[in-house]
Amino acid sequence: MRKLTAGIAAAVMVGALVMAGTAFAGANTDVTITGKNGDYHGKVLSERAKCQYGRTVIVFKQQGTKQDPSSDKKIGKDTSEKQGNVGVWSIGNSGFKHGRFYALARHSAGCEPAQSPTIKR
Repeated sequence: MRKLTAGIAAAVMVGALVMAGTAFAGANTDVTITGKNGDYHGKVLSERAKCQYGRTVIVFKQQGTKQDPSSDKKIGKDTSEKQGNVGVWSIGNSGFKHGRFYALARHSAGCEPAQSPTIKR
């Protein structure tokens, strides 16, 4: 009986740790990018409002065939602002009119990072 009770207690502790880890996981976030003539803008979307507003969004010009923020050229950044029930961002005219571009919202407290799909201009 003692072994059974210890086993149940261990299972309850493992379950509690798993649930606690889930509670502290960051909220899913998506970021979009659009624009033309070097003027890029988009949205930050999440089920948590705090993950949509006040997020730093960085726009990159993709150098290779895949997104790589560590080596791609950073062309601008902005902080998302509340507009209706989404966060919006805009870097204005970057001067970069041709190439492949994407946006990155970095990790913030309680919010997962997000990268947009690449757009070609």
